[in-house]
Amino acid sequence: MLANMRRRLQAWMRPRGPEALPVQLDRHRIYVLPTASGLFFALLLGTMLLGALNFNNNPALLLALLLAGTTLASLIAAHLQLSGLRIEAISAEPCSVGDNLQLRIALMASDTRVRRGLRLALDAAITHTRVDAHGCTALLHVPTRRRGLLALSRIELRTVQPLGLARAWGYVWPAQSVLVYPAAETQAPPLPFASGGQSQPQLARTGEDPHHLRSYRQGDPPRAVAWKASARRDTLLVREYELPRGGELTLDWQHTQGLPYEQRIRRLARWVDDAERAGQRYALHLPATPRIDFGHGAQHRHLCLRALALMPDEARHG
Repeated sequence: MLANMRRRLQAWMRPRGPEALPVQLDRHRIYVLPTASGLFFALLLGTMLLGALNFNNNPALLLALLLAGTTLASLIAAHLQLSGLRIEAISAEPCSVGDNLQLRIALMASDTRVRRGLRLALDAAITHTRVDAHGCTALLHVPTRRRGLLALSRIELRTVQPLGLARAWGYVWPAQSVLVYPAAETQAPPLPFASGGQSQPQLARTGEDPHHLRSYRQGDPPRAVAWKASARRDTLLVREYELPRGGELTLDWQHTQGLPYEQRIRRLARWVDDAERAGQRYALHLPATPRIDFGHGAQHRHLCLRALALMPDEARHG
C-alpha cells in the first residue's frame, strides 16, 4: 500500500519524463519533509513550549525557541545539500543477464561546498557518496533481469544531513539506455567445426590422461564419451577436443535448431565466448539481422553479443 502511494506521489514530482543530461537540481525539484526523528523532536519542542508558557518560565521558553530556530535552520541546510548539485553523465559497461550492472554517475557541484551523506538509489540499488569541489563518481550496482536495452528509471538523490531532522530529496530521470548481454549457457556442447583448414577436430595427444577429460554436458555426442574413465569414476566424462587451427568458424542460428528460443540465444552467446578464449576467428549469422563477418577481439565480441541481446522477444519473433 505504501509503495503504491509512493508511486502515485512520484507521478506528480519533477521530472515527469526522461530528460537529457547534464541536469542540475534547483529549488523547483527538491522536496523537504521532516524525518521520524524530526517529528518526535517537534513534538518535544511543542511540549517544552506549552510547559514554559504554563509556568511562565522564561529560560525554558528561550531554550525552546532556540531549538525551534535550529530545527528550521536544519531544514534549509538539508535543502542546500542538494541545491546546485549536477548530474554530468551516466555510463555503464554491458553485462550479462543476472549480473549486476555497474552504473557510474558523475556528480558535480555548482559551488565549493562539500555535500556529505548523499544517498543515490535506482530501484533496489543504493549507494552513498559525498561530493567535494572536484566532484565525484558514484557507483550503483543495478540488478539485471532481461537482455536487451535497459531504459533507466528515476534516480533518487537524498540526504538527511546535517542533523537528521529533515529529509531532502530530488529525482533525475536520464533519457538513456544501457545494454545487457544474454547470459551464456552454462552447459553447452563444443563449438561447431570450423570451415577451412582441418575438417575434423583432433584429440589431445596425451590420450585419456585425466586432465584431458571433462564432465559430460547436454548435447555432447556419444562418440566423445570416455567410457573406461567414466566407469572408473562413476560419472560421465568426455574427451576434450582441440579446436582446429587455421580455420574460420561460422556461428549460425541454424546450428541451434530444436532448442527453445531463449536457449538458442544463450548457446550462441556461449559459443562466442568460447571462440574468443580459443583465439578463433568467427562470424555470426542471425535471422533478419545483417551477418557479422569474421573477426576476433573485444570489439568483435561486443558486436556479436549486442546482436544477440537485441534479438526480438520470442512472441514478436514468432
